[in-house]
Amino acid sequence: MSQATAKNPAKQTRLARLRAALGQGALRSAQRQLSSLHPSEIAQLLESLPPAQRDVVWEFVDPDIEGEVLVELSDAVRDDLISEMEPAELVAATEGLQVDDLADLVADLPENVTQQLLRSMDHADRERLNRVLAWPEDSAGGLMNTDTISLRADVSVEVVLRYLRMRGELPKRTDSLFIVDTRNKYLGAAPLTNLLTADPDASVASVMDADVPRIAPGMPAHDVTQLFRSRDLVSAAVVDNEGQLLGRITVDDVVDVISEEAAHEVMSMAGLSDEEDIFAGVLVSTKRRLVWLGINLLTAFLASLVVKQFEGTIARVAALATLMPIVASMGGIAGTQTVTLIVRGLALGQIQWANARWLLFKEIAVGAANGLIWALVVGAVTVSWFGTYRIAFIIAAAMLVNLLAAAIVGVVVPLTLRRLRIDPALAAGVILTTFTDCIGFATLLGLGTLFLL
Repeated sequence: MSQATAKNPAKQTRLARLRAALGQGALRSAQRQLSSLHPSEIAQLLESLPPAQRDVVWEFVDPDIEGEVLVELSDAVRDDLISEMEPAELVAATEGLQVDDLADLVADLPENVTQQLLRSMDHADRERLNRVLAWPEDSAGGLMNTDTISLRADVSVEVVLRYLRMRGELPKRTDSLFIVDTRNKYLGAAPLTNLLTADPDASVASVMDADVPRIAPGMPAHDVTQLFRSRDLVSAAVVDNEGQLLGRITVDDVVDVISEEAAHEVMSMAGLSDEEDIFAGVLVSTKRRLVWLGINLLTAFLASLVVKQFEGTIARVAALATLMPIVASMGGIAGTQTVTLIVRGLALGQIQWANARWLLFKEIAVGAANGLIWALVVGAVTVSWFGTYRIAFIIAAAMLVNLLAAAIVGVVVPLTLRRLRIDPALAAGVILTTFTDCIGFATLLGLGTLFLL
């Protein structure tokens, strides 16, 4: 959402004016401005307000679009608002939502509200909802919507066009109609452009594309995004192992997944949840950040233990203490560059164990080249500072070793974490920092002990 806002000055201006009205206490003006916003814009506004103003704005939201706004919100903000809503209000808010959006919302509703919601739905809608809820949220089945239009292959194009005119409205983001047999087994898709330009007397089978991708309901959401990206899809059919058409996934659902994955990568690097509410209370935010701060402290103690083993060396050669931050910093930055590339490659499906060996050797070569270049630079600066070539040699050697280690750790750690089913975006940075600090300090101080004492 933030990228869209940055590229839409008009939208940014509207939100800025609304925030200004709230800040000045001009509530009537704020209410009028709010009525002109799209549900996604209202959700963005709510997420950018402190809790007190957030509650005021939520009171101004039209009840008819409350459900659409809730779907657009992050989990943390949504949970806070839902906790303050009455059961009847929540049930009313869900009316008219698409099945995939409703499935996302149901998981966050209180049990009694969920039961009321299910009782208020007719049998067909309840079955469609259960069909989506049967699959994990981060799978194709969890993303799919059941609002499909299916056709028989033997009907004529003219009959199809007449049916569409009688229907009057198509589901959003419909670019193809799905072809099934009499047992609802998926055969292919007929693009609307083909139907509109074909001979009216031609059969649907003649304009059908049988090779269009079909998606298994158990396919991970990440793989779905890769398929849409590589094939430039607007929609795709979800088909089970028996060939039954279950529903469809549309590009708007895929864009949501891509946005969530991007937010997850950025926030995970800092040990935070991608659903973090930046305006949450102090105690809530403190508890959420304690864990990774504690883990980082443990790794810092580990690096300190390495340094402690060379207390005598540091006491006798104070210059090494001055140079220690340089070695640690350069190793950390080099390793972070490698980790970022590997995590991105894993996320895009570009890296597997089959090509990891080539990538490892390539990163080692890059680390060696950078290590040699910056070792010479740091060595020259060290000579000018301390007037001794022995210390310059030691810092240059430590720099080279640490950049090589950073390259190896930067490749191996994310791949190993992925193999262990641990999110590399979340844990790789902490492990990398520990390795580069310990190796850098041990190399610098170890060489100092050997050659200077």
